[in-house]
Amino acid sequence: MRNQKLQLLIINSLFAVIIAILAQITIPLGIIPFTGQTLAVGLAATILGWKNGTIAILFYIFLGAIGLPVFQGATSGVGVLLSPTGGFLIGFIFNAAITGYMIEKTNFRPIPAAIANVIGAFVTLVFGTFWLAFQAHLTLHQAFLGGFIPFIIPGIVKAVLASYLGLLVRNRLVKAKLLPTALLK
Repeated sequence: MRNQKLQLLIINSLFAVIIAILAQITIPLGIIPFTGQTLAVGLAATILGWKNGTIAILFYIFLGAIGLPVFQGATSGVGVLLSPTGGFLIGFIFNAAITGYMIEKTNFRPIPAAIANVIGAFVTLVFGTFWLAFQAHLTLHQAFLGGFIPFIIPGIVKAVLASYLGLLVRNRLVKAKLLPTALLK
């Protein structure tokens, strides 16, 4: 049991690092950049499920909040979480929980995994859009136009890619018996 807890801690930490790495892949699009973070969040939820995927996201956000340069553009600090784009980071938590839960309940099947990842991507966008409106003193309409609309198509593409790659990696890890049994339930 102790060995399994250590394995889960290592895997969750590994995914926090993967998110941090993919966060540095950025295409600037105005106030909200297009990053690899959302792909990594989908991968975490798809491979690890709701509980461990969410833990990985929380660990990632914690690392950034305490000052490690893990957020987009190698930034960090509570100020990033409170900035106009901070709502997207907080949305990742709910994205992972909802996506992972839906994927687990549908037994890690491809079509439901893709649907779950798309829903999770929209959850992130909703959190981010509302926070953007609040923090940047925008109307909801302005925030929707700047923080939601431009990210619909990229979000769907990354969600489908996360479900495909996530299930591919998960299935190979299961076959190779490299996932702790706690992740196989």
